[in-house]
Amino acid sequence: MNRVRILIPIAIVIVLGVVAWFWLTAGRESTDDAQTEAHVVQIAPRIGGTVLKVLVNDNQTVEAGATLVEIDPRDYQIAVEKARADVADAEASAKAAAANALVTATGATTGVMTAAGGVAQSRAAIEEAERGVEGARGQLEAARSQVRQAEANATKAAKDVERYKGLLAKDEVSQQQFDTAVATADAQHAAVDAARGGVAAAEAGLRAAQSRLMQAHVGEEQAQAALQSAQTAPQQISAIRARAAAAEAHAQQMRSQLAQAELNLQYATVKAPVAGLVSRKSVEPGQIVQAGQPLMAIVALHEVWVVANFKETQLQNMRPGQRATVKVDAIGGKEFTGKVDSIAGATGARFSLLPPENATGNFVKVVQRVPVKIVLDPNQDPEGLLRPGLSAEPTVFTR
Repeated sequence: MNRVRILIPIAIVIVLGVVAWFWLTAGRESTDDAQTEAHVVQIAPRIGGTVLKVLVNDNQTVEAGATLVEIDPRDYQIAVEKARADVADAEASAKAAAANALVTATGATTGVMTAAGGVAQSRAAIEEAERGVEGARGQLEAARSQVRQAEANATKAAKDVERYKGLLAKDEVSQQQFDTAVATADAQHAAVDAARGGVAAAEAGLRAAQSRLMQAHVGEEQAQAALQSAQTAPQQISAIRARAAAAEAHAQQMRSQLAQAELNLQYATVKAPVAGLVSRKSVEPGQIVQAGQPLMAIVALHEVWVVANFKETQLQNMRPGQRATVKVDAIGGKEFTGKVDSIAGATGARFSLLPPENATGNFVKVVQRVPVKIVLDPNQDPEGLLRPGLSAEPTVFTR
């Protein structure tokens, strides 16, 4: 009886303890498969060269923008100077090509107008020369008519002299009449000679007018050739403008090369992209490095979070935004507060190097774990004691 009296209180205490444990642990999920994480930035140069200075040591705290490594910049300085000279040369060529295009365009417009005016003047000269030729031909026909008239008059006067000579021998006319007839005949002969001289002058005038007409036609042909040459100016202008555009494009290419050379010169100084702790430094002065070669890493301790691998059976009520606490072994089990940020899109096994293949038939059910990201509330680690990779025990309050 005494034993029963002792066992009953003990049983009651055990039941109360179990009830208390279930009550305390209800609405929370915990795991010891968790680690702290942080951003780890790998530092590598963007150019190659000889290292002149290494300005940091392992485990040294650096600020964002601090100089970490200096690479010999002399080769890149020479490249910048050469690029600047190339830019100056290319820009001068582009300006000369643009000026040439402008001059050619202006000259071509003036040349077309001048050639067109020359053609018009040549055609006017041809018309005037044709009128001159027609006038000279009319004068020649008039002169020839005068010759024929003068020859007819001279023939008549000669016949009158012959007739008066016979009459004078018979004393049928006086000597005065005979002398008048002879004088008239001489005058008519002189008129014939004068008329023939007029014909020669008219023929010379016709030849001169025809020569002027021929010269006017030659002038028109030359003006037409000049006009055709001037009318090809648009094609010439297009070609010159294309050369000017090519020169400007070459100048732009040289400017781009200068910008790249200046960037390479800036890359000779390797700076910290973020604030943090220098780790795994593997560079020393005098070392020849290549672009992309890892030199060190910077751990950004200002933002540390926890990745907890919860069992899939623990995720039923777990949601982003739920409150969480995290104990870290390395800091004596100090408890930090935070909240669930996100739940991974797949289990950890799916991201492993050799994910399980259950379609072979040799299937054994294994409880999978899903990574859950827990972010810590700010200003809980002012001394920067948290490090990536530390073991942690998070607890998520799902209610």
